[in-house]
Amino acid sequence: MTSCCTATESAPLSLSLSLPSGTLRANRFGSDSGALTLCAHGLSANSRSFDPLGEALGTERRSVVAVDLRGRGWSDITSSGTYGWANHARDVLAAADALGAERFDFVGHSMGAYIGMALAQQAPQRVRRMVLIDAVGIPETLSMLPIMAAVQRLGAAHATADAYVSAVRRLGTVEPWTEYWERHYRYDLIDAPGGAGVRARTDAGAVLEDITYATKQDPRGMWPTHTVDTLLVRAARPLGQGFIVSTRDRDGFVRTAPRARAVDIDANHYGVVMHPDTATEIGRFLS
Repeated sequence: MTSCCTATESAPLSLSLSLPSGTLRANRFGSDSGALTLCAHGLSANSRSFDPLGEALGTERRSVVAVDLRGRGWSDITSSGTYGWANHARDVLAAADALGAERFDFVGHSMGAYIGMALAQQAPQRVRRMVLIDAVGIPETLSMLPIMAAVQRLGAAHATADAYVSAVRRLGTVEPWTEYWERHYRYDLIDAPGGAGVRARTDAGAVLEDITYATKQDPRGMWPTHTVDTLLVRAARPLGQGFIVSTRDRDGFVRTAPRARAVDIDANHYGVVMHPDTATEIGRFLS
């Protein structure tokens, strides 16, 4: 079942999706009767990272729905042992069921891309086309340092929302900083215990469990059986001193996955998800 609140011209429509694993908050751009594109965000991000893409692609003919994964944003925080790519992929399938879509397109950024790869293993017949944004293989070690630094914000209290956003911005990982990123980071703020200011609602335990899960996976081993028609969108600028998707992994995936192609975008791992060229390439691929 789905329920929603009132949308405005400048904001997506908020949805509540009741799944077997819990309730997911989601945001929809475009018509509720259009062809469905489901979007899954990165490790400690939330659905609002897809606002620019939703605004670009959501129309009367296409419904773009970005979910808060469990443990992130305003979705349910569930018990230990319920996370991991495979479980999130099952949530994507259940979300499509709740939205009445037997087949759908999928867009995943960062960890969301790995969830897409798990989804392609579980139910390839349900995915028409898939977009993997800057994750497909094994990230270069130095590229993970800025991501782990960003995760440290979880659970920490800040005096005000402005102070929280300023602290995130000072990390320097998000380039360029825009109004969309401001909205993204303010989206899941809640009051910190004891009147200590604000903190992110995204759960550090959920994120840690997904990090641990990832260390035990071999995404390259999934390439030969990844049969969904797929576009890999690679960030051509490094994150810190490394790449999440190396040129070796880009080329290896395209060479090995039966129906894969790739495009490079002039952005880093964070900037690529909101880059206008990314929306253009995805729109062209999904059309």
